Amino acid sequence: MLTIVPTTLAEANAFVAEHHRHHGRVVGHLFSIAVSESEKVCGVAIIGRPVARHLDDTFTVEVTRVATDGTRNAASKLYGAAQRAAFALGYRKVITYTLVTEPGTSLRAVGWKVVGEVKGRSWSCKSRPRVDKHPMQDKFRWEITA
Repeated sequence: MLTIVPTTLAEANAFVAEHHRHHGRVVGHLFSIAVSESEKVCGVAIIGRPVARHLDDTFTVEVTRVATDGTRNAASKLYGAAQRAAFALGYRKVITYTLVTEPGTSLRAVGWKVVGEVKGRSWSCKSRPRVDKHPMQDKFRWEITA
């Protein structure tokens, strides 16, 4: 039986570093949760402010990472728990992104909808040069509202 349990950002980041297919650690968060089967952690979700500044309206949060070890239904359980926790804290919208090559099955299972497509691009610009560590593929933006 899968159970939602609290976790720290450090613990969640360690799990992400070991299990996420294309992203690494995050710098900050609002909260993180884990899903366990018996005593074994099988997945984590990290929830923070939206990365895109124009979406950061005080009432929106973003699931910035979900990583599992492949345990069946673990990702759906994490997305569902993340949205319930966010709504309980007064947030009105929860968003996340998937690569267009990912099916989004776990998100559909808990009622999220695709609301847009974001073109993959570099985050580096003349005024703020960066080394890109994220996939520069097109993405779908998903959301669920309270």
